[in-house]
Amino acid sequence: MPSTVVQTVHCPRRTPAGRRLVLAVAALLLAGCQVGTGPKFDPRAKSVPGGMNASGIFTNAVIGQLKPEWLQPSRDPYRLGPGDHIELELIGHTGTRSSTFVCPDGKIYYDLLPGIDVWGLSLDEARQLLTTQLAQYYVRPEVSLSLTRVVSKRVWVLGRLNRSGLFPLVGPMTLLEAIARAGGLFTSRFNGTTEELADLNHSFIIRHGEMLPVNFKKLLRQGDTSQNIYLEPDDFIYLPSSLSSEIFVLGAVTGPRPVGFMDDMTLTSAIGKALGPQPGAQLTHVAIVRGSLTEPKIAIVNYNAIMKGRAPDVRLQARDIVYVPFSPYSTIERYGKLITDTFVRTVAADEGGHSVQKGFSGVQITSPLSR
Repeated sequence: MPSTVVQTVHCPRRTPAGRRLVLAVAALLLAGCQVGTGPKFDPRAKSVPGGMNASGIFTNAVIGQLKPEWLQPSRDPYRLGPGDHIELELIGHTGTRSSTFVCPDGKIYYDLLPGIDVWGLSLDEARQLLTTQLAQYYVRPEVSLSLTRVVSKRVWVLGRLNRSGLFPLVGPMTLLEAIARAGGLFTSRFNGTTEELADLNHSFIIRHGEMLPVNFKKLLRQGDTSQNIYLEPDDFIYLPSSLSSEIFVLGAVTGPRPVGFMDDMTLTSAIGKALGPQPGAQLTHVAIVRGSLTEPKIAIVNYNAIMKGRAPDVRLQARDIVYVPFSPYSTIERYGKLITDTFVRTVAADEGGHSVQKGFSGVQITSPLSR
């Protein structure tokens, strides 16, 4: 961890206008500009010299909006995939009932047929195909086909829930229904509350590698059904513990990782615990993300200026996300979206790995999206 140098500087008395000028220069430095010389920062102090505290450098951002179609159930029928279990029978032919499954190659093997590819077909389409193929061996065959177990279409529901795991997606299912199927939020046995056990500000749902802007706090605490989207196969839902006090350091650092939070932890110490920046990192645009993942507060900090003593260090809070980019951002919303997507992909890979493999050692994601 980089050492902190504390200097005492004796300055001549300034007029009120002069004091305002010094504060303005300090604010510019924190926003990523290399202008003038700012005071040294003592990480043991309770506030930053000159009256600049961490909350004064954050900007509000909204990470996307829910699409209206996400609140409507899909009209597409269930389509078969590898692992799905089905039951087949030729009506009127004794001994033809069979329980089988869709093989990894997407085919089912039944009766005299060599292998019929049903991957991606609806049940009706698969029934018609089997009927056509069996007509080579039977006169006007009638096929009965039913789905008995879903394996290929599932959703992940993990975190502070009573029965977290993978759940089959047979038909339309909303986010609330999935949480209910997982037993609901884990309840404290001591006081009967869930407030302290699930961190709804950092709960998320991932679809196709991106976080959907669902506000779990509005959904579960305020009953806002506009957040209750319908799920799709392979959606990943995670509700973390509110007892966690880690800081995530991601992006262009040597060892991207969660860092245990300690009192008076600063930006430089957190990046130091991630083994420092990588060569080529854009150190003038280091981001700190704080608060809700869907409506975060984002600060852009000039890490170079801090290390050279030209800007004060920034005190962090538990559950902050520190992101070191390879290139500067264009807009605060786009930058926030990149950071939150990187964060949720990292957490999802770790939590998903732990749920399916004992002794899983975790992953490290440096976010190729940032290059």
